Amino acid sequence: MTELQRYLAEEVAEDHADGIITRREAMRRLGLLGLTGAAATGLLSRFAAQEADAAAAAATSDDDYDDGTSSAWAPVATQAVTFAGPRGTLMAAWAPAVEPRGGVLVIHENRGLTDHIRQVAGRFAASGYSALALDLLSEEGGTGSFGGEAEIGAALSAASAIPGRFESDMRAAVTELRRRLPGKRLAAVGFCFGGGMVWRLLAAGEHRLRAAVPFYGPFPANGDLSGARAAVLGIYGGLDARVNATREAARAALEDAGLEYHFATFSAADHAFFNDTGARFNAPAAAEAWHRTLEWFEEHLTRRRRRRRRRPR
Repeated sequence: MTELQRYLAEEVAEDHADGIITRREAMRRLGLLGLTGAAATGLLSRFAAQEADAAAAAATSDDDYDDGTSSAWAPVATQAVTFAGPRGTLMAAWAPAVEPRGGVLVIHENRGLTDHIRQVAGRFAASGYSALALDLLSEEGGTGSFGGEAEIGAALSAASAIPGRFESDMRAAVTELRRRLPGKRLAAVGFCFGGGMVWRLLAAGEHRLRAAVPFYGPFPANGDLSGARAAVLGIYGGLDARVNATREAARAALEDAGLEYHFATFSAADHAFFNDTGARFNAPAAAEAWHRTLEWFEEHLTRRRRRRRRRPR
């Protein structure tokens, strides 16, 4: 089992531990991911035990926010687009800003390219940043070709076994953003599985991004960011012990690469707290995280500034 496949299986176990899905559904989804009955049972038991003291073990980092101001949701309507990828046609949702100040590549959760992700892209466009939300299941016919979350997760797991597949698709999406927004600075943002994909895109040496905002994304083992140029804002939930366990590795890689970065941890928020369609949605934390993301883009995509390394506070 690859690192990404293990992460997707753990997402299922965490959903069960948090009461979001039943044990029966969790076992079904883990079976689709290729786990045997014994392995699935052991994974669910381990996560159930960890859930009992997850809150007490929650760690915070550079910032600790409990409140946020409300933020208007006025998304621009997205358009279905296609463009050339390394192995065929890639699919995405395109949200054009009226007067673009920059461009954003949006990477989805393990649920694929959903209406929620399209709305996020539309919100960026309404804020002045044209956004391209890539469907990482384009080669399989797109997210819409699957029957539900379990099948989508299984397809992502199977695709992740192909070395470099997601990284090369994301790099093709950056190329498409550059084509649509000549001369504009670019960023990438991703959520959960997509947050981990943003880290992997940077570790793959993608140097055309000026900013990146991985939302509670797991940092890849032995990730090397020396080929990246992006200033990184890492968003974390204080209750998200599983992803937070990779946070110090991310910090060390950013330090080694000399990249500007800042980590914001929301102590009362859990994994996936930004998704307003999910059970872990935390409105104050989501509003503040959105505000911080736009501030980061304002600083690194819009302002003309000397490149410098800023030590974390």
